[in-house]
Amino acid sequence: MKKVRIVADSTCDLSEELLAKYGIPVIPLCIIMDDKSYYDGQEVTPDEIFAWANKNKTTPKTSAVNIARSKEILRPFMDAGEDIIFFGISTKMSGTCNVIQMIAMQEEYDRLFVIDSANLSTGIGLQVIRAAELAAAGMSAEEIVVDIEEKKSNVRASFVIDTLTFLARGGRCSALTAMMANTLRLHPMILVRDGAMSVGKKFTGKMDVALNKYFESLKPELAKADPTRVFVTHSGCNEKTIQSICDKLAELNYFGEILVTRAGGVISSHCGPNTLGVLYYVKGE
Repeated sequence: MKKVRIVADSTCDLSEELLAKYGIPVIPLCIIMDDKSYYDGQEVTPDEIFAWANKNKTTPKTSAVNIARSKEILRPFMDAGEDIIFFGISTKMSGTCNVIQMIAMQEEYDRLFVIDSANLSTGIGLQVIRAAELAAAGMSAEEIVVDIEEKKSNVRASFVIDTLTFLARGGRCSALTAMMANTLRLHPMILVRDGAMSVGKKFTGKMDVALNKYFESLKPELAKADPTRVFVTHSGCNEKTIQSICDKLAELNYFGEILVTRAGGVISSHCGPNTLGVLYYVKGE
């Protein structure tokens, strides 16, 4: 049986343990600070990014994967003649998928399949793990691609932002809006739909209070979720806050796995510290 290799970019935000468990190589995006480029997850940490951003009162720039580095990572799998399925961050947010498609054309390697996840963070990670499980079950690359594409719209990804400061620094909201929201303790829910981010409900109060309201708002849809697994992904929240959400999910007595991951550098650069989201598949119609 031909080997099907699942590869992801660094914005999938899967932990080292999960990457090792499912054998997922990662191609890093780039984070640019002080005109120097760093590989996400390899050369700079989210906490270092936060410290730099606060010192410089701005956010780093981020860019798509480097073509030379991408080829270096993919080369052993192409040389071995493996089928490769690559998962990248939404094409509405990055040119990463285009870079990998370019490599497939340059190398004339028609067994490199590129999936635009139409998502970010563990909204990608959910698809990556699903693909890895299907590959382990013996499905072909073509069959896996069809399955993932058919179920892509069933991924639910949302996050609650603690502070709008980082979004304002990155030009994604005005400084005045951020100041007013922070003053009023307003925490917006960021939704990912059709590959783009939008603002959903807005929660007030301290972050823990806002997260409780967020969880309650998710309950109707969580009842329709695929029970296989759910992610709690955060950008440096304290353990008590994370455990509180995990406990609420456990109380539903529904999910087979409740997985906690920390967002990597690219995602953290835009959302700032103390962001938390719950991500899962809903059942197909």
